[in-house]
Amino acid sequence: MGGGTDPDARFTLANERTFLAWIRTSLAMVAGGIAVEAFTSELFVPELRKTVSVLLLLLGLVTAGGSFFRWLNVERAMRREAPLPAPLLTPILAVGGALVAAVLIVFVIGRSA
Repeated sequence: MGGGTDPDARFTLANERTFLAWIRTSLAMVAGGIAVEAFTSELFVPELRKTVSVLLLLLGLVTAGGSFFRWLNVERAMRREAPLPAPLLTPILAVGGALVAAVLIVFVIGRSA
């Protein structure tokens, strides 16, 4: 890891649990993207289906990659006894989730009219 002192094992393990939670979230988004593409052909028009599927897959990819760097930066900060870095994944995930929801809301409103 390079430099610094070993942090309390409880904090390192908590950091690892948080990393694994982000990975579970990433896998859920990837599974959701695959499910939308595979099982909604009769429900959504192809353009909407592909858009929602790709958005979910991209969110899963970004979350998986970002979670590693988050884990690494937190681990380094703990070893150097520095302040923890600001979370970058949280706003990305919030905006991405809101974007997927907005696309689906527009579809549902347009479909029921």
